[in-house]
Amino acid sequence: MKFFLCVLGMVFIIEGLPYAAFPRKMKAFLAKLPAIPDSTLQIMGLLAMLTGLLLTYLGRS
Repeated sequence: MKFFLCVLGMVFIIEGLPYAAFPRKMKAFLAKLPAIPDSTLQIMGLLAMLTGLLLTYLGRS
């Protein structure tokens, strides 16, 4: 459980970094988000999950 909380904390740090460093650019990006097709967002999400799975596998072995 301790490891899980550490990983979750790191995820929040990484997710929050762009908002803290570039708030104006993040607002502009998020305003353009509805124009991106759903299929593109799904592919990007799947690629992000697969990358995370690969990194987790490599980190644990």
